[in-house]
Amino acid sequence: MRKHILIGGFAACTLIALTAAMAAPGKRAAVPKSSAGLPRYGVLVYSDLCVHEASGEYGGQRITLQRFAEADSVIYEYTAGGLSWPLVATDVNIDPRGKMMYFTVLEGEEERTISGKFSPDGETLTLDGGYCEDQSQPMVLAKVHDFARPARACKNCPAPKRRGTD
Repeated sequence: MRKHILIGGFAACTLIALTAAMAAPGKRAAVPKSSAGLPRYGVLVYSDLCVHEASGEYGGQRITLQRFAEADSVIYEYTAGGLSWPLVATDVNIDPRGKMMYFTVLEGEEERTISGKFSPDGETLTLDGGYCEDQSQPMVLAKVHDFARPARACKNCPAPKRRGTD
C-alpha cells in the first residue's frame, strides 16, 4: 500500500512540475512567416469599398479569401449602385508562392474570371483591369485591418481625353 502512495505522490508532483514549466513565461518559438507575405492559412479581406459623396451609394468591391488546408475559397462582392449579394467563387487558384490568384464567379447567367496580384507584403491585391472608361485607375484592394472603419470617399474618374477629329 505504501508503495502505491509513493508512486501516486511522485506522479502528482511530476504533473504539477510539468504544468508549471509549461505555463511559465519565457521565449517561445517563432512561427515562420511566409516570404510572400500572404499567410497559408486564415481569413483575409481585401476591399476598396467607398461612398460616392453626391449619391451616397457604395462603389468598389470586396474579396474575402478563406485559406484552409484542404482548399481555398473566395466570397466576392461588388457594387452596382448597392452592394451585391455575396458571390461564392468557383475554381479558386492561388499560386504556391502566394503572389497571384484567380477565381471564377457566376453573375446571373454570365461566368466571369477575376485575377490579380498580391503585393510582396500581402497588404494589397491589385486586380487586372481598372476603373473608369480608360481603365486609368487601377483596382487596388487593401487588406482590411479595422472592420469598424467607415468607408472612405470614392475618387472621381478623370475627364475623358478628347481625340482630335480627322
